[in-house]
Amino acid sequence: MDSFHVVILLVLVAYVSTDCDLLARFKIKHQWRKAFGVGENRLKFSLHLWHSFFRENRDAVSLFKRVRGDNVYSPEFLAHASRVIGALDMVICILDDPPALNSTLNHLRIQHTQRRIKPNYFDEFGLHLFDLLGEKLELQFDFDAWQDCYTLVTSGIKP
Repeated sequence: MDSFHVVILLVLVAYVSTDCDLLARFKIKHQWRKAFGVGENRLKFSLHLWHSFFRENRDAVSLFKRVRGDNVYSPEFLAHASRVIGALDMVICILDDPPALNSTLNHLRIQHTQRRIKPNYFDEFGLHLFDLLGEKLELQFDFDAWQDCYTLVTSGIKP
C-alpha cells in the first residue's frame, strides 16, 4: 500500500471515530424525521417534550413567563413550543452543513445568553428528548449517536 492510500485510510478512520461523525449525522436526520412526524404530530411531540421537561424542572417554568410557561396549552406557549421545536428541526436538518450549523448555533447561543438560560437546562432537555425519541423509535433509537450530536449542538448553544 503506498503512502497516499495510508494517509487516506488514516483520515477516514479518524473521521469515522470522531463524535457525531457524518454517518451519525445522517442517522440522526433519518430518525428525527420518523419520530417528529408531520403536521399536528409535531405539535404533540413538542407538547409531550415540554410536559416532561417541566415536570422534572419546575424552577424552569419562570423562565417562560413571557410565553405563559405556567400553561403549556396556552396559545402563547404553543407558539413558543413550535418555535423551539422548529429551531431544533432546523439544526438537525443542517447537521451535515458545518458553516450553516455554526452560524445557526452562534445565533441561538446569543439568544439563550440574553435570556440567561442555565447551561444545565440544555442537558435536562436532552434527557427528556432522548426519552421521547426512545418511545417513538423503540429499537431503532441510536442513543449514542443522538448523545454525541446533541452534545455537539448544545456545546455551540450553551451560554
